[in-house]
Amino acid sequence: MSSERKQDHIENYFKSQFKANTLFENIYIEHFALTDLNFNDIDTNTTFLGKKLSFPLLINAMTGGAEVSYDINENLARLCKEFNIALEVGSQKIALKDENLKDTFTIIQEIFDKDNTLIANISALSCVDEAKKCIEMINADAIALHLNPAQELIQIEGDRDFSNILQNIENIVKTLKIPVIVKETGCGISKKVCKELLNVGVKYIDVGGFGGTNFIEIENLRREDLDFTNMYGWGIPTAKSIIDCRSLSKDFTLIASGGIKTSEDILKSLVLGSDMVAIAGEVLKYLVYGGYKMAQDYLKSLIYQTKVLMMLVGCKNIEQLKNIDYKIFGKLKNILD
Repeated sequence: MSSERKQDHIENYFKSQFKANTLFENIYIEHFALTDLNFNDIDTNTTFLGKKLSFPLLINAMTGGAEVSYDINENLARLCKEFNIALEVGSQKIALKDENLKDTFTIIQEIFDKDNTLIANISALSCVDEAKKCIEMINADAIALHLNPAQELIQIEGDRDFSNILQNIENIVKTLKIPVIVKETGCGISKKVCKELLNVGVKYIDVGGFGGTNFIEIENLRREDLDFTNMYGWGIPTAKSIIDCRSLSKDFTLIASGGIKTSEDILKSLVLGSDMVAIAGEVLKYLVYGGYKMAQDYLKSLIYQTKVLMMLVGCKNIEQLKNIDYKIFGKLKNILD
C-alpha cells in the first residue's frame, strides 16, 4: 500500500478511455401522459441505515490516503451534508498502516454530524479487528467490504490469496454490531455470489457493476511488464447485476452502482428493484474539473430531473417506483438467466 498508488488511481481514472456499457439502454419504461400528481408533492425521501435521506443516493467510495484526497473528501462531505445523501469513503487500509494519512478520512468528521450517513470501507479479506478500527476511525454507521479480485490480480502489489473469503465475510457480519455492506468495484455481483452472501447473513449488497470506473484499465496503466488491455471488457453489466440479485429476494438492501450518471439511470435502477443508487466517478469529474459549484449543480440537476421522471411515470414516492412495469430487450434480454 502506498500514497503514490492512491494518487496513481486518481490520475489514471482521468486517463482511462475504455467505454463500458451498463445495458440500462436495454430497459424500456413507458411514459405516463395522464399523470395526476402535483410536482411539489413528489417525495424523494428514503431511509437507509436507520437514517432519513432526502434522496436515495450514496456518493460511493473514491479515495483516501493520497495528497489530493483530503480536499476531495472534504468537498464530498460538504456536498453530502448539503443534499442530505450518504457518503462512503475509499479503502481505509492505507490509513491503518500509516497514521499520517488518517486525516484524509477523518476530515469528514469535522463536517458531518450525527444525522449524516457515513460508511467505512476495507477489503473483504481484512480481519474483524481491522474492520473495527476503520469504523472507529470515522465513527461510521456501516462498513463496506469490497470484493475486487480482478483489480487485485492486475495490480502489481495486489492480493493473490482469496482463500476463505466467504467465511471471513460471515465472521465480520456476525461479529460487528453495525450493518455490513458487501460490494464489487466494477465487475458486478452475479446471482450465484449474491445467493452465497445472503446465505451467510449479508443484508446489504452493492452490485458495483460493469459500466463505470474500470479498475482493470486503471491498474493496467500502472504496469509496464504486462498488458491487460484485452480484459477491459470483463464484468457483469450493472443492469443485469441488479435484475439477477433482486430476483433472489426482496429481503435485503440492494445498492445499484457502476456507471450510473444520469437521472434516467437512477430511475431505471430503482424501477429494477434497487433501494439505493451510488455514484462515484461522475461526481469526481465535476468536482475536479469544475470545482465545488459544478459538482453542486450536477447533483441539484440530477435530483430535480429524477423528480421530473417520477412525475412522468406517475410515482409520488420512491417506493412506488418498484411497482412500475418495464420491458427488457436487446443484449440484456439475451444474457439474463
